[in-house]
Amino acid sequence: MAAMNEQFLRGQLEERKQKLDAAMARAGRTEEFERLVQEVDAALGRMEKGKYGLCEKCHEPIEPERLQADPLMCFCVDHLNAEQQRALQDDLDLASRIQRGLLPKPELKLDGWELHYHYAPAGPVSGDYCDLIQETGTGDIFFLLGDVSGHGVAASMLMTQLHATFRSLVSVGLPVDKLMEVANRVFCESVPTGQFATLVCGRASRGGVVEIANAGHLPVLVARKGEVARITATGVPLGMFCAGHFPVEKVRLGAGDSLVLYTDGLSEARNTRDAEYGIGRLTDLVGQRHALAPKALVDACLEDVKMFSSGAARGDDLTVMVLRKSV
Repeated sequence: MAAMNEQFLRGQLEERKQKLDAAMARAGRTEEFERLVQEVDAALGRMEKGKYGLCEKCHEPIEPERLQADPLMCFCVDHLNAEQQRALQDDLDLASRIQRGLLPKPELKLDGWELHYHYAPAGPVSGDYCDLIQETGTGDIFFLLGDVSGHGVAASMLMTQLHATFRSLVSVGLPVDKLMEVANRVFCESVPTGQFATLVCGRASRGGVVEIANAGHLPVLVARKGEVARITATGVPLGMFCAGHFPVEKVRLGAGDSLVLYTDGLSEARNTRDAEYGIGRLTDLVGQRHALAPKALVDACLEDVKMFSSGAARGDDLTVMVLRKSV
């Protein structure tokens, strides 16, 4: 296990022990408190012996996202008992329902803009982040799409944090660059060291001017009458440095022009020959199908990557979003 991550988890365990000691001082020693103290001590003991994070049954590494969610974990998924398997499935089902409840409506028609997105987790929950927020007063549309490092429940928890952060900050009325700086600082100070998120934050005005900050994410595709340009990263991923800066690029879209945003579950999809789909192929497709409405263009992207993959299993979360100026 990475030393920095183990140091963080050690801190989590030591904090839990302090809280348990304080609780026992107030309420007295109970059987449940004693059991929890023993589990924390056992986990710290495994760290001292260099065995922390290894399954006690097969001695293989436990899934990192599960350790982050519960530092007391001592079995990998394959060696949970039936009751633990049921509890894990119940937790995943609940997390999936919560995450789906945070997503915006998949289709939007508002103030001269049309938007559609497709959100497909690789498992029960996703580390992809997707949101649409209309600013009160100006009516401008904020669109956000990102990808949190890691997989599974831990990544989905960070996605939920991004959702809450941006929902709170958009209402303050900050410019896009300042919005990103504040969101980055909040994210950096509140997540485990080494966790980060690539993200695109855009603001579309009624007049067709779009401001975009790209924090280490894949290029945004700008389709105008068959010509496709790219807006590449203007800053580092959120959470990498607390004092990050995120320059904004501006584009003006006319009627029929579109923006295409996506995560690496699309661009890095592979086929049975282990070839990558790639941004180049996506760019060509968008250029050929630029006149399509947002939902039709999203569907065309999904169909093309499906044909390319030739039945190969999808290994990553996939999200694609199209924003089109309708008038």
